[in-house]
Amino acid sequence: MQASKKLRRIQRISIFFLTLAGCINYLDRSALSVANSTISGEMGLTAAQMGLLLSAFSMSYAFAQLPIGVLLDRLGARLMLGVGMLLWSVAQLCTGFVHGFQQFFFARVCLGIGEAPQFPAGAKVIGEWFAVRERGAPTGIFVACTTIGPAIAPPILTALMLALSWREMFVVTGVIGILVALGWYAAYRNRSEVELNADEQAHLAQGAEEEVTAAPLNGAQWRNLFAQRTTWGMLFGFMGVIYMVWLYLTWLPAYLEHERGMSIARAGWVVAIPYFFGTIGMVGSGYIADWLYRKGMAPITSRKWPICVGLVGAAAFTVPAALTASAWMAIVYISLAMLFINMASGGAWSLVSVAAPRNVVASLGGIQNFGGFLAGSAAPIVTGLVVDRTHSFVNALIVSAAVALLSAVAYVVLVRRPVVIAQQPEQGAMLAAAQPAE
Repeated sequence: MQASKKLRRIQRISIFFLTLAGCINYLDRSALSVANSTISGEMGLTAAQMGLLLSAFSMSYAFAQLPIGVLLDRLGARLMLGVGMLLWSVAQLCTGFVHGFQQFFFARVCLGIGEAPQFPAGAKVIGEWFAVRERGAPTGIFVACTTIGPAIAPPILTALMLALSWREMFVVTGVIGILVALGWYAAYRNRSEVELNADEQAHLAQGAEEEVTAAPLNGAQWRNLFAQRTTWGMLFGFMGVIYMVWLYLTWLPAYLEHERGMSIARAGWVVAIPYFFGTIGMVGSGYIADWLYRKGMAPITSRKWPICVGLVGAAAFTVPAALTASAWMAIVYISLAMLFINMASGGAWSLVSVAAPRNVVASLGGIQNFGGFLAGSAAPIVTGLVVDRTHSFVNALIVSAAVALLSAVAYVVLVRRPVVIAQQPEQGAMLAAAQPAE
C-alpha cells in the first residue's frame, strides 16, 4: 500500500524542516568549538574552563531530555520543537554579547535546554507519519543533520568569524534559527491535527504492533519504562555513541590546531572531511536497517546490529588515529571512525521509532538521549583535563574507544525485545502489573 499524495507532502515537509533545524542545531552548538582558541585567548580561559563551557550545554541538554520527552508526547512536536528552537536561537544570539565566564556559562545552559526537543521530536514525527517498514531511511536522512551540520559548520563559522568577529558569528546564526523556528510552526502539523481517511490510517499502521491507545503516558506508565531491560540498554548503549560524537564535535578543531599543527583557517576546512564520511554512515544506517527488516529480521534486531557494528568500528579506528605520527593518516582514521560512530547514532534513533508504540516514542527517545548526553557532557571535561595535564589528545581518544566498546556490549546484552506499555485504567486492565521486568 502506497502513501497518498497528502501523506507524501506531510512527510516531505516534516523531513525537510527536521533536517534543516537539525543542521542549524549543530551549527549553533559547534560555534564554541570552532571559536575555541580565539575565545579562550580573548577571555583568558584555560582548557579546563573551556571544557566546562562545552559541557554546560551538554549537561543541561541531558537533564532536559526526561521532561522534554513527556511534554512532547503530551503537547506534540509542533509546539515543543518550535518553542525549543526559538529559545536556543535567542540564547545563541545573546552569546554574542557575553563579557564573562558566568554569562557565557548561562547562555550555554539555555542553549542546551532549547535544543533538547530536537531529536526526540524527530523520532516522534517519524513514528507518527511513516510506517514501520519505511522509518529507517527518513530517520537516516533526518539524523544526517548531525554530520551535515558539523561538516558545514567549520567553514561557514570560520568564514563568519574571520570576516566579522566571533561575537557577530553568534548573532548571525541566532537570527537564522529564529526564522526557521517560525517556519516550522507555520508549516508542520501533528498527526492529531490532521484528518486522515481509512486508507491513510491503514498505510501508517503497516507493520506496527497492535497499539492499545494513542493517549499520552501517565506517570505509572512512564515509570514502567525503567522496569524494562531494553530501556536501560538503549540508555547505556547511547552513552558510548554520544561520548565519542561529542568528543569529536567539541575538540576536533582544537585537536587539529594544537596536536597536528594546522592553522585556524585550514582546520576549519579539514574538519569537514570526517563529517562527510559521517554523513555516509548516518544515511547508510537507515537504508541498511530497512533492508535487514525487508529480509525478515525483527524490527529491533535490524536496528541493533548496525549500532553494534558502528560502535566497534569507531573504536577500532579511533585508536590508530590517536597513535599515528602522520597528521593526514590521523584524518583518514578519524574519518573512518566518524563513519562508523554515526552509523551507530543513526541506528539508535531508528531503534527508538520501532522499540515502542508511537505515543511513547518521544519519552523513550528522551530517556535514550539523557543517557547519551550525560556521558557526552563528560567528554569535553575529561578531554580538557587530559590535555591540560599531558598536553596531548592521545589518552582522551583511547578512553572514548573503550567507552564505545562497553556500549556495544550493552546493546547486545540488554536490547532484545520491544518496550511494552500498559493500558491506562479506563481503557483496560493494567498490563504493567502483569508484565514482568525483562
